[in-house]
Amino acid sequence: MSETDAIKLGGADARALTGLNPANPVPSDKQGMENDVTPSKPSETTDPADAPAAAANRPRRRPTPSDVVWQHEAAPADTEIELKLVVDPDRLAEFNRTPIIADNARSKGSRKHFKTVYYDTPERKLRREGLTLRVRQSGTRFTQTVKTECSDDPLTRGEWEASVPSIMADVALAAPFIPAKLLADLEPLEPVFTSDIHRHQRLVDLPSGTVEVAFDHGLLKAGERTLTVSEIELELKAGGAGAIYELALQLAEHGPVRPSIQAKSERGFDLAEGAPPTAPKPRKLRLDPSVPLDDALTRILRACLHHLLQSLPAAEDGRDLEGVHQLRVALRRLRSALHLMRSVSSLSKLEMLRSEAKWLASSLTAAREWDIFQTQTLPSIAKGCPSVTGFDALEEVAERRRAAAYHKVRVVLADQRCAKFLLNLGAWIEARGWRSDISSQNLSELTEPAIAFAQRTLAAQYAKVVKRGRHLKSMNPEERHRVRLAVKKLRYGTDFLLPLCGEGKVVKRFRERLIELQEELGSYNDMATTASLLSGLGMETPESRVAAAAIAGWQASSMVSTEARTREAWRNFAKAQAPWEKDEQS
Repeated sequence: MSETDAIKLGGADARALTGLNPANPVPSDKQGMENDVTPSKPSETTDPADAPAAAANRPRRRPTPSDVVWQHEAAPADTEIELKLVVDPDRLAEFNRTPIIADNARSKGSRKHFKTVYYDTPERKLRREGLTLRVRQSGTRFTQTVKTECSDDPLTRGEWEASVPSIMADVALAAPFIPAKLLADLEPLEPVFTSDIHRHQRLVDLPSGTVEVAFDHGLLKAGERTLTVSEIELELKAGGAGAIYELALQLAEHGPVRPSIQAKSERGFDLAEGAPPTAPKPRKLRLDPSVPLDDALTRILRACLHHLLQSLPAAEDGRDLEGVHQLRVALRRLRSALHLMRSVSSLSKLEMLRSEAKWLASSLTAAREWDIFQTQTLPSIAKGCPSVTGFDALEEVAERRRAAAYHKVRVVLADQRCAKFLLNLGAWIEARGWRSDISSQNLSELTEPAIAFAQRTLAAQYAKVVKRGRHLKSMNPEERHRVRLAVKKLRYGTDFLLPLCGEGKVVKRFRERLIELQEELGSYNDMATTASLLSGLGMETPESRVAAAAIAGWQASSMVSTEARTREAWRNFAKAQAPWEKDEQS
């Protein structure tokens, strides 16, 4: 029986496979498990299993972080820069024969077979900290790897490797890269899932850099659950990250690909737990006020792309409603960031990117509207109207509409227009394409501290919000919708730029009141959206018509209290001091 087949999560079979003793799950120094940390050097024609085992007789010692030798020439000494392209298993081999690979690869490459065991505690403490611990077997060689989430850069992760004598994980060897507070409470470890991957690996030299291309196919397995892997992994070896996007765009011309930053470890843990992919909220950006505007824009846009790519698996899967929601948020944030850049970039390029982001976002709207209706609007009103019949019938109709909306989401995300938009966006960010086709004055502005740009930009958007909302009380729904859009642009602008203005009470109060106003305007908009959904929803059966009428009446009544809260939120916002003006008012 292979080690993949032997793994049963948390069971005796898994412990037998890995040699873990339930009473002493992690090998200790007394068991003679100390090993050298060895650098991983890529080979174009040789499997690591064929390398001589001379290191076995060397004196062994505990490593320090400086002992671990990084593999990538162009990256910092503790990171990897990579992107995955998910492809149809039947077409994987075709991509290996594309001209961009055939004409630029150094050789025919090497073929390897990896069997890997991923470890964690029963409570998944490593995963919660953004850490992955695995041991990979290739031939007779075993390599232990620790990976970490690195930053808002979508392509970057931390990675450290060391040789070990067996498939067992050696926590002591990984200790320098695990936080001390976590290390003290890490036992016991258990194998969670395995991967069995066949890889064809080649080095491709491009004018912009050298990329290691790995064509991976195989299985992830957790107990009786399995998941097929078919992907092209692009990892930077030399040059700039733009080389990855250059190669990915060329491959996308050959056939359907889906850009991904979802690691095999993430998919394996979800498989083991029977859980859908998650869509985390965006991380808070921290920018130093003195950072040049050019660098600040790069970090902002990378963070937008990172959030976007993180949200794609959950949006496509559909079981976690946050998937579509966070993907829409990521696209709104991106569009807001591009809007901020109008004074320092070519408008034609910005508008092209914003147009593609708007197209993608519009394809998600129906799915999100039905999610809100089914999980929030319908249940809350049904609970408040127990004597009304027809909510079950309305739920059935709504579910059919929601399923159709999610089918559209999957079709759009698989569309090559989506893939090329993401790859072109990444290439533009890495090339800092906003520097092209702008005046020398705007180019010099990019070298100035970002704080000056932040103050000007936020002040202008704030003035627009104040002007549009001045007569909020008497506005019709369409006018109020325009106010909401302006508030959203200011909100996302503050997400990016407000940290440059400090973190004091003025900043905190302004942000809180802005968020409150956005939420109230959003609630008002959700009710208007419900009315449009109901217009075509309640006509299929007499029972559903009754329920639809009850929802319409309920929301008409709720609009009164919502209106009062919205006006109060506006007054509070209007009174809040703008943080970028605090020095002038002090």
